[in-house]
Amino acid sequence: MSQTTIILNSAAMHRALTRIAHEIAERNENGAEVALIGIQRGGVSLAQALGKILSGIWSLPVPVGTLDVGMHRDDLDRKVAPNMHPTEIPFDVTGKTVILVDDVLFSGRTIRAAMDALNDFGRAKRIQLAVLVDRGHRELPIKADFVGKNLPTAETERVEVKFSGKDDDAVIVEKNS
Repeated sequence: MSQTTIILNSAAMHRALTRIAHEIAERNENGAEVALIGIQRGGVSLAQALGKILSGIWSLPVPVGTLDVGMHRDDLDRKVAPNMHPTEIPFDVTGKTVILVDDVLFSGRTIRAAMDALNDFGRAKRIQLAVLVDRGHRELPIKADFVGKNLPTAETERVEVKFSGKDDDAVIVEKNS
């Protein structure tokens, strides 16, 4: 039997995203040089939400793209063909500060794959990482620049982010007992 716990509700998620956006704006004074890229699947809607908040802060549009890392993963030999999702980066990343956005940071392997995939689109001036939840258990030396919630978990627990911009958004931890 599994036990689920809601860690962040919709209002708390919105506050966390607003805080992350303000931290991004503080660390990157020139908003015209910033672009957001959501990692498929969990980071896409979060990147879009951050883009809207940052556009309001900077009073200029913030480009948002999506990135699929399936073919850049280091565990391709252990899985059947990966589920592919669209990569859409409708801007040049060269010379930009690119902020990779994901829902949960765990081992760091998805972020490593994202950086490899991003290099196929040009050479960013700088890459920063924004995540809604950092649950620890890193296998690679990767650290998020912007974190909504640090959430120490057991490796066996599952963290699920449900984000659609509606009132039923939540971060849920599921523990098998």
